[in-house]
Amino acid sequence: MNALEKQSTGTQEALARLLRVYSVEVTSRDTASLESVVGLLRPGTEVFVANLPKESADVLVQAARRLRDAGLEPVPHIVARNIASRAALNDMLARLAGEAGVNRALVLAGDRDDPAGEFDAALQLIDTGAFPANGIGRIYISSYPEGHPRIADDLLEQARADKLAAAAREGLDVTLVTQFVFEPELVSEFARRLRQSGITAPLRVGVAGPAERGKLIKYALRCGVGASLRALRERSELARNVMAGETPDDLLGEVALSQADESSLGISGVHFFTFGDPASSIRWAEGARNARAAIAPTLSR
Repeated sequence: MNALEKQSTGTQEALARLLRVYSVEVTSRDTASLESVVGLLRPGTEVFVANLPKESADVLVQAARRLRDAGLEPVPHIVARNIASRAALNDMLARLAGEAGVNRALVLAGDRDDPAGEFDAALQLIDTGAFPANGIGRIYISSYPEGHPRIADDLLEQARADKLAAAAREGLDVTLVTQFVFEPELVSEFARRLRQSGITAPLRVGVAGPAERGKLIKYALRCGVGASLRALRERSELARNVMAGETPDDLLGEVALSQADESSLGISGVHFFTFGDPASSIRWAEGARNARAAIAPTLSR
């Protein structure tokens, strides 16, 4: 019996509902990952496409076009600190929309210390009006349940409010996507704080897909989710599953139950950080979506 089969019927059903909407992430140059998602994902599934600093727009456009041609929904990362000028931003968005049918994007500031041009914040990109002008009507904004390792909490909250206000002025639909966490309560608490502050944008919870222990720890510390790692020490079973590179059954099961109990949390789906192995996340997500059907014959024996 696998981990999914050990979950209660209620947890399985809640998890399947939560995973009706999920997305995965690849990098634009990782052709092996691109081909794996093309072969495994259901049509219309969103694939977030990251591109590294100093990569040309050509690479991002090509990756987005490959996904669109396969019937998937490309969501390119548009990174302020990687863009040389407003003209370069407009050209890239026009190409993504025109050549790859892109109509949504993740808008980020970026972590590089040396901006390529005039932009250093996601808000600046939104304020240009370039997204709706190029037919992009939906954007995703990053959120940090544990805070950001380099930005104070009050500044994060103000930046989020400013971006939401700017998106509203531009007529853009917004979904918040969290940094990955290892502690489910952090997600529920974060969602409650959002709703109590009047923010109604849907929230997609970020999780680490199956990955080796060392890679998980490295990315977790780099991304500022150390509090989640420390919390795992108090929950040995969850820690064994997550940090052994296994699947996020328990973590997402608890998030799913919280959403089922409190629909006002507005947790609308899951985003998988895949660390170069999207196939493992996809197989797990599809298995969880179908878990109830898969175990029914076993239960009837």
